[in-house]
Amino acid sequence: MSEIKLPPELAMLKKYAKFIVLGMVAAFGLFTSVYTVGPEEVGVVTRFGKFDRIVTPGLNFKAPFGVESVDKVPVERQLKQEFGFRTRESGVRSTYIKAGFEDESLMLTGDLNLADVEWVIQYRIVDPYLYLFRVRNAEKTLRDMSESVVRKVVGDRTVNEVLTVGRMEVATVVEGLLQELCNEYQNGIKIDQVVLQDVNPPEQVKPSFNAVNEAQQQRETLINQGQAEFNRVIPRARGEAQQTIQQAEAYALNRVNRALGETERFNALYEEYIKATEVTRTRLYLETMSRVMPNIGTKVIVDENGNNVLPLLQMQTENRQRGGNN
Repeated sequence: MSEIKLPPELAMLKKYAKFIVLGMVAAFGLFTSVYTVGPEEVGVVTRFGKFDRIVTPGLNFKAPFGVESVDKVPVERQLKQEFGFRTRESGVRSTYIKAGFEDESLMLTGDLNLADVEWVIQYRIVDPYLYLFRVRNAEKTLRDMSESVVRKVVGDRTVNEVLTVGRMEVATVVEGLLQELCNEYQNGIKIDQVVLQDVNPPEQVKPSFNAVNEAQQQRETLINQGQAEFNRVIPRARGEAQQTIQQAEAYALNRVNRALGETERFNALYEEYIKATEVTRTRLYLETMSRVMPNIGTKVIVDENGNNVLPLLQMQTENRQRGGNN
C-alpha cells in the first residue's frame, strides 16, 4: 500500500499544529486568569465553588480554565432599593415610574385605613463573604425584610400619624428594626438610611383627605391667630390693671399718711392748747388774721365805743374816686 503524500502547506501545518494548539490554550488560560477589580469593589475568589480569598482593587490573577472564579462586590458604594416606584432616569431632573409597583406601597394602617407609602433603603455591603455565602440572594432577602418591617411599623400607627407627624418616627423605627434583622440574618449589610419618599392616601380618597387636611390647617391657623391676639391683649390688660392697683394703693397710703400726720399735728396742738388755753387761742387768732387781712381791700378799725363810721367810709370813697379822676 503506497503512502499518501500531503501537500507542502498541509504538511507544514501538521508539523506546527501542536504548537498552535498549545499557544491557543496558553492564550485562553492567560485570558481567563487575568481580571481587574474596580476602585469601589473587592473580589471574592472561589475555587471549585468554595471560598478561597478576598482580593483588593487593581489587576489580579486567578487559576485559569474555570478552576477559580471571581465575584466583584461594591463595598465602597452606597446602594439603594426603591419601593412603590422606580427611577427611570437619574440626573438633574430625575424621572420616576410608579405604574406596576402599587402592590409594594399600598398597606393597611393601625386604624384600618389604607396608605400609599413609597420609601427608599440606602445600604452598604460591609462583609462581602457574609453577603455572598451566608444568605442566598441577599438583595431579594433584603427587599422582603424591608417590606415586612415597613408594613409592621405602619400597621402599628394611625393613618394620620403615617401621613403627617409620624413620618420621621416611622423611618427611624424601620431603620432600627431592619438593621436588627440584617444582624440576625448575618447578611453583611449595614443600613445607612430609610427615607419615606412619599406618603399619600390612595387615589380614590385623596380629594377628601386633602379637604380634611385643609380644614385642619385652617383650624390651626385660627387657633394660632387667637393665641397671638390673646398674647397681645391680655398681658397689656393685666399690666394696666396692675398699674391701676398700684396707683390706688399709693393714693390710699398717701391719704392715710396725711390723715395720720394731721391727726398727730392736731393732737400736738391740743396738748399745747390745754397747757395755755388763752395764749394758744390768741396765737391761733393772730395766725388766722395774718392770712386773712392781706386779702381784704379796705380795712376799717374801730374801738368798742365807735358809734357811727358811715361818714368816714363815705369820705374814703370820695377820696378814692377823686384820686382816680386825677
